[in-house]
Amino acid sequence: MENHNDNHQQSGEVKAVYTCPMHPEVRQDAPGRCPKCGMSLVKEGDPQNRHGDEGPGAVPHDRHPKEVDVGAVAHAGGKMYTCPMDPDVIRDMPGECPKCGMELVPMDTGGDHGVHAGHGGAEQDFKRRFFVTLPFVLAAMALSPNIQQWFHFRWTVPGGNLWLFLIGAFVFFYGGLPFFKASKGEFSHRNPAMMTLVAFAITVAFAFSIAATFLFPGNSLYWEMATLISVFLLGHWLEMRAVRGATGALAELAKLIPPSAHLVKDADIVDVGTSQLAVGNRVLVKPGEKIPVDGNVVDGESSVEESMITGESRPVAKHIGDAVIGGSMNQDGSLTVEVSKTGKDTALSQIMQLIREAQGSKPNVQHLADRAAQVLFYVAVAAGALSFVFWYFVFPQGAIFAATVAVAAVVVACPHALGLAIPTVTSITSTLGAKNGILIKDMKGLEIARKLDYMVFDKTGTLTKGEFGVTDIVLAGTVVANANELLKFAAAVDMLSQHSISKGVVGEAKKRGIAMPEAKSFKSFPGRGATAIVDGKNIVVGNRKLLDELRIAVKDIEVPASAKASTPVYIAVGNTFAGIIFLADIVREDSKEAIRKIRAMGIRTAMLTGDTQDVADAVGRELGIDTVFAHVLPEDKVNKIKELQHGGTIVAMVGDGVNDAPSLTQAHVGIAIGAGTDVAVASADIVLMRNDPQDVVKAIALSRKTNRKMIQNLAWATGYNVFAIPIAAGVLYPSYHLLLPPAWAAILMSASSVIVVANALLLRKEKLA
Repeated sequence: MENHNDNHQQSGEVKAVYTCPMHPEVRQDAPGRCPKCGMSLVKEGDPQNRHGDEGPGAVPHDRHPKEVDVGAVAHAGGKMYTCPMDPDVIRDMPGECPKCGMELVPMDTGGDHGVHAGHGGAEQDFKRRFFVTLPFVLAAMALSPNIQQWFHFRWTVPGGNLWLFLIGAFVFFYGGLPFFKASKGEFSHRNPAMMTLVAFAITVAFAFSIAATFLFPGNSLYWEMATLISVFLLGHWLEMRAVRGATGALAELAKLIPPSAHLVKDADIVDVGTSQLAVGNRVLVKPGEKIPVDGNVVDGESSVEESMITGESRPVAKHIGDAVIGGSMNQDGSLTVEVSKTGKDTALSQIMQLIREAQGSKPNVQHLADRAAQVLFYVAVAAGALSFVFWYFVFPQGAIFAATVAVAAVVVACPHALGLAIPTVTSITSTLGAKNGILIKDMKGLEIARKLDYMVFDKTGTLTKGEFGVTDIVLAGTVVANANELLKFAAAVDMLSQHSISKGVVGEAKKRGIAMPEAKSFKSFPGRGATAIVDGKNIVVGNRKLLDELRIAVKDIEVPASAKASTPVYIAVGNTFAGIIFLADIVREDSKEAIRKIRAMGIRTAMLTGDTQDVADAVGRELGIDTVFAHVLPEDKVNKIKELQHGGTIVAMVGDGVNDAPSLTQAHVGIAIGAGTDVAVASADIVLMRNDPQDVVKAIALSRKTNRKMIQNLAWATGYNVFAIPIAAGVLYPSYHLLLPPAWAAILMSASSVIVVANALLLRKEKLA
C-alpha cells in the first residue's frame, strides 16, 4: 500500500486517504466504513466532510441498519435516527422502522445538522400534507348535499358529483399516501397496527363513494373520508411533536459536547473541531465554557459544574491533577486540560450508551401493552365488520349508515395510544434519571425497584468512605504533653507509609494543622507497623503485636466506649508506650439520612461487611440498619442475598467493588454506586454516578413515579377503547340516536395518543426525594 501511494505521488498524482473520525489510525485509499466502529470514513484534510460521505465501499444507508454507539456518533458530529412513532427505535443510519415501517428521521443531537431535526421528515410531511389538503377538504364539505342540508344553504356546480370525486381522489391519494406507505411497512414486518387501520378505513370509504358515484345512485362518503384524512394528518403532526418532546435524553446529553475546542499547539491556541482531538492533546477551557472531552487538569484551577453528568448539584473545585468530564461547565477560572479519553471512551458517551440500552429495554408492563395493541388491531377490524353487518342486515339502516358506522368503529379503535403509553414514559424516565445522576441500564430492574422488601448495602465504599479517620486519641501517662504531640510523632512516621490506616493518621494531623517533622531510618514491619527516628527519638507506630515483638511494655488504659469498635494504633516514644490512636472507616455524611428515608418507604435495610461483629454492630446502630451481616467473605455475599430472598422477598443490592458483582447479579435489582468498577457497573441494573447513598432513595422514588405514570397511561388507553369502540359501533343509537361520525372518531383517537404523551411529559416536573 505504501509503495502504491508513493508511485502515485512520484507521478504527480496525490491519492486521497480516508480515515475514521473516531479511530485516526484506520487509513484506507478508498471510501468505506471503519472496521472498528462502523462509521463512514472521511477524506483526510477535508474539514467539511466530518460527517462522512458514502462511497463505493460503503454499505448503502437503506441496508443493514444497526444499533448505534450513540456516544461515538454524537461525539464525532454524526447523526442518529429514530422512528417518529416508536421513540425507542434508534439507529446510526436512515432506513425503515422495524416496528411500523415508517422512515426513520434524524434525532436532534445538537450538531450543525441536528438543529432542525425532523424538518423534511415525517413530522413536517404530515404538517405539509394537512395544510395542502385543507382547502380541498373544505370544498368537499361545501359540495356535500348532507352538509348543505344541515347548515341550510345550497351550492350547486355543474358536474357536482364528478368534482366531489376528483377532490376526494386528490385528498385520498395525496393526503393518504403516508398511511399507505406505513401500512405497507407494518405488513412487511408482520405487525399490522394503527396505520393499517387508517389505510383500511379511508380505502373502504373511498371505494364505497366511487361505487355510489358511478355504479349505483346514492349518497357518497367523500366529505367524511376527506375530513377523516385531514384530522389524521393533523393528529399525527401534533402527536409527533409531543413524542419528540418526550424523547430528549440522548439529545440533551449530546448537546453538552461543544462543537469546537481551543487546542494548545506550542505557544499558539488553535480552534479545532472537538471530534479532531486526540489523547495527549492539551486544550484551553476559558471561564463559562464547556469542557470538550475527558481529561486531567495540567494548569490552572477553577470550579466545575457537573450536575448534568453526575447529578452533583454543587460546583466541584478542580486543581492540577484532578480529572474533568467532557460536557461539564467550567465556571470561574481558566483550565488547561490534557485529553485522556475521546469518542466512545468518554464518560458522557458511555452514559449515552447506557441510556440508549435503557430505551431499548422494555419493562414487563410494556410487553403486556404491546400484546394488547396487537390484539386491538384485530378487535378493531372485527368491530368494523360486525358493525356493518348489524346495521345493514340485522337492524337495516342503509348502506351509507352501515359503512359510516363501520369506518368510525375501525378508526376509533386504533391502538396507537396503547403503543405509546409506555415508551414515552420510559424515555422521559431516562432523561429525568440522567439529570439526577441515575443511569438506568435495564427498565425491568427499575420496574422491580418500586416493590422492594429489602435494600442491602455493602459497607465499605458504599455506606462508608472506605477511608480511615481518627475517632479517639488516648494518652498513656505523661510520655507526651498532649494528643497533638502524640499525633505529630505518629504522622511523621506514617508519612512514609502507604497503608490506609497510615493515611488516616496523616490526614488527621493535616486537618489539625500539625507540622510533621522529618522521619529518618524508616523501617517497615509488614502487617504490624513501622519505626523511625523523629526529633532524635525512636518512634514505634503499629499494632499490639509489633510492640510486643520489640519488648515494649503496654499498660492497660481506659478506652472510651466510642472507640471500642475502632481499630487501635499503638504509639511508643523513646521505646516507652505513649498512647493509642483509634481509627474507624468514616461513615458517609448522607448514609444515615438515606437509611432513614428508605425505611420510611417501608423497605427494610441490611449491611454486608467483612468486619468483626462489634465493628459491624457499631456502624449498624449508628445508621439504623435492620439487619447486619459481619465476617462476610467476598464469595459469601451471594449466599447472604439468597438467604434474604428466601420466601419470595424482593431484594436490591447496592455495591461498588469487584467482589460485589456476583451479589449485584443475584439480587432482583443491582445498583452500582459512584460508577464503581467496570465489573460492578456491568453487573448492575441501575448505575449511580455519585458516591451518595441518598441517590438510592432517588432511584426508588423514580421507580415509583415511573410506575404510576405507566399505570395511568395504560388505564387511559385501555379505558378509552372500552368505551369508545361500542359508542362508535352505534350502541347508543337505538335509544338515544347518538352516533359518532368518522371525523370525530379520528379526533378522539388522535387526542387519546396526545393525552398519554402529555401525561408522560408531566413526569419531567417531578422532584426525586
